[in-house]
Amino acid sequence: MPRQFRRPVHGILLLDKPQGLSSNQALQACRRLFQAAKAGHTGSLDPMATGLLPLCFGEATKVAGLLLGSRKAYVAECKLGETTRTDDAEGEVLVQREVPALDVDAIGQAVRRFIGTIDQVPPAFSALKRDGVPMYVRARRGEDVAMSARPVQIHDITLLSWQKPFLRLHITCGSGTYIRSLARDLGEALGCGAHLTALRREWVDPFTQPVMHTLDALEDMTIPQLDDLLLPVDAGLGAMPPVHLDAAASQALAHGRSVPMDMEEGRYRAYAQGGQLLALAEMRQDGCLHVLRGFNLPENGPEQT
Repeated sequence: MPRQFRRPVHGILLLDKPQGLSSNQALQACRRLFQAAKAGHTGSLDPMATGLLPLCFGEATKVAGLLLGSRKAYVAECKLGETTRTDDAEGEVLVQREVPALDVDAIGQAVRRFIGTIDQVPPAFSALKRDGVPMYVRARRGEDVAMSARPVQIHDITLLSWQKPFLRLHITCGSGTYIRSLARDLGEALGCGAHLTALRREWVDPFTQPVMHTLDALEDMTIPQLDDLLLPVDAGLGAMPPVHLDAAASQALAHGRSVPMDMEEGRYRAYAQGGQLLALAEMRQDGCLHVLRGFNLPENGPEQT
């Protein structure tokens, strides 16, 4: 079979990941549709989960690491009374317990214990690695997968509904938080155990009101139609203020040299004189703007803002 043609594609796609696909499987399906030479995702969703998965193509892969540390929001459904091997509905049930009589106030009181910076033990079946081997691989082998607690930030949890034995939660959290672990620990706090039965990611900073595209819809589109869906690379840098450079400063920064500037310290989106995104840059105490990540975008591409 001939190797598929790959082309330079630059931008960010807000994919509505379908249930049943891993994040990498969804990424590779989209990469094939776009015929993209280079692509990456910004933090994985479990196969069971649906919702927002930002995909970065070409030069946008350079900002993927920044999106990994962003705030995220989920809607989660948990089933009380059952603890599973994987902390979700895909694992075998290990323990069954009677669900006590609970009202909204009792659940709300338990939920509030998990808001703030907490120590959370990740699931044994996770993509975290030890000596380069994912923990889920070790768990499937029957190896010891004792996980250590680590701090995570949970900004808010809202109880959306409670109909025994199921409860639905809206969760806003920071990077590294496992909603499966939260469901497990909340079940223990309620005295009956629990596991995650459904999960949907609603948004990821800075895409807090995302227009998502399903894989089914993408498969019916032509290449030009697909390209029209891509957000510009700097859409992932929206929290950083812009700085527009003159020709001399643009050339210097493009070659990795620092540029003296009269600005406040911090990170900036640096644009060349023609309006093209040039670099993610940082203004430092030495009074100069320094390149953190340079971008090599085509001059005839869509103008960045």
